[in-house]
Order: sequence, then structure tokens, then C-alpha cells
Amino acid sequence: MRAFQKLLLRVLNGESDQSIRFNDLCVLLVRLGFRERQQRGSHRIFYRDGLQEIVNLQSRNDGGAKPYQVRQVRGIIIKYQLGQVERSKNDS
Repeated sequence: MRAFQKLLLRVLNGESDQSIRFNDLCVLLVRLGFRERQQRGSHRIFYRDGLQEIVNLQSRNDGGAKPYQVRQVRGIIIKYQLGQVERSKNDS
């Protein structure tokens, strides 16, 4: 299983929100089609055409993603069924 799929499953599983790395969460969003707005300060803002929601991320001091932000990303992935294309490509 590829690293992207493992990370996607970890985020969707919801059992390890505290252990998701900030940079990994940013990479996941980009792989799911999000684009990053020009960065100002410590916040990184992601958006995707066709979605109302934006994702505003800020890392913890230890480099981890904040658990509530992982939950926010999980909610968006589920709501819009993101990542489905990735899974079907690998299943064929």
C-alpha cells in the first residue's frame, strides 16, 4: 500500500488524529486536489475549486497537526467523497 493511501486511511480511521504530522496533512490535501493560497505567517490555507470550505492549518509546536484540524479534513473528505479516484485507480 502506498504512503498516500496509508495516510488517507489513517485520517479516515480517526483513531490517530493526535499522531498525524502537519506536513503529511498538507501533502494529503494537495494530493486530493487542494491548492495552497500564498502563505502568510504560520497558517497554511488550502482551497479546492467547487468546494465552499477552506482548510486553515497551523502546526503544533512539535510538528504535528492539531487533532481538530485533522477532524475537519476528515469531514471534508467524507462529505465530498474525496480520494475515491485514487482508490479506484489502484484497484484496477
